[in-house]
Amino acid sequence: MSKVVIVGVTGSVAAYRAADVCRELMRRGFSVRVCLSRSAEQFVSRALFEALTGEPAVTEVFDEPIRGRMAHIDWAREAECILVCPATANAIALLADGRAEDMFTTLVSASDAPLVIAPAMNPQMFASEANLANLARLRSRGAVVVEPAEGDVACGEQGQGKLASIDAIVDAVAQAAFRSELLDGKHVVITAGPTREAIDPVRYLSNRSSGKMGFALARAALAMGAKVTLVTGPVSIIPPPKAAVIRVETAAEMLEATLAACASADLLVGAAAVADYRAAGASSEKIKKADTISINLVPNADILLAARERYPHLSIIGFAAETHGHQEYALKKLNDKRLQGIVVNDVSRADIGFDADDNEGVLYFSDGRQVELRQDSKFNIARIILEAAAKSCANE
Repeated sequence: MSKVVIVGVTGSVAAYRAADVCRELMRRGFSVRVCLSRSAEQFVSRALFEALTGEPAVTEVFDEPIRGRMAHIDWAREAECILVCPATANAIALLADGRAEDMFTTLVSASDAPLVIAPAMNPQMFASEANLANLARLRSRGAVVVEPAEGDVACGEQGQGKLASIDAIVDAVAQAAFRSELLDGKHVVITAGPTREAIDPVRYLSNRSSGKMGFALARAALAMGAKVTLVTGPVSIIPPPKAAVIRVETAAEMLEATLAACASADLLVGAAAVADYRAAGASSEKIKKADTISINLVPNADILLAARERYPHLSIIGFAAETHGHQEYALKKLNDKRLQGIVVNDVSRADIGFDADDNEGVLYFSDGRQVELRQDSKFNIARIILEAAAKSCANE
């Protein structure tokens, strides 16, 4: 049976594009049901979506496609994901407040399915303090926001407010609706982001890691049934609500937090870009500008090697961010750290790796197997890595 996606269409001029989103969702194997807000019916009709999806469309809270059955309860329970597309500023405000004023808002209130929001509105409305605060509240409760694009909008103005591409919206739904029992009952520890090593009170050594890969691994592991502990350096990404999050700054702090979390772990995935070196002695005062300065650097402890030495039977997957000699360096790290597997990717490319939404690489296993990771979203790459890691652990 195909997974059910509820599409909530609200009163934006971009409402007509929801039809194309519904069609693409169906092409990807989803069963689509549409719920229109009252204002959406000023732009599109129920008949359009009923003809397109082959399913009844609803608007009022007392609409009952099956007589005697409360649709807002049945649909809420059957949904694998709820998509709000397009989402107006008013719809976002209602959802942020938990209001239940019509079928659309009542259905969202009655469901615990993942919520994906695709805003479309005037750029000034999107950038308003109230709207951004409402989106932040929804994100903090686990909603996924598909950021609108830059471009011309219906009112003739230009800026960020144009509905995102159909592929971006459908990809977000596919990720949110993904479910697996492959890691059911397992505890997965994931490290993410950079570390910062102080030079003085205002300066530090770090790197360009955004944490996107580690956070994608956390979302994928949760969707596969795992209990997740996410040990993260300083990043600006909102973590998945169901993950246990430990925030650190330095490599030493990440080492301590990771080793403690691994005491009950089944799998450690080291996606963090840990600083290799730190200042031998950070200055307690700001270092004044000079023609030249010298900083004595000393190596940080290797977190994955330390985890291997403390937990000999723990399954560990590492990452190698390289600019050249990818296979050579990856296999050396795999052997030196006695890992089950290692993912190597090319961080010299702008379209993958650091701060990009996509990734690409190769997953090497200690038994000689390898998995090609063709360019895809970091979530899909994370899913492939975890599936391969789970199967490898099961075969040991």
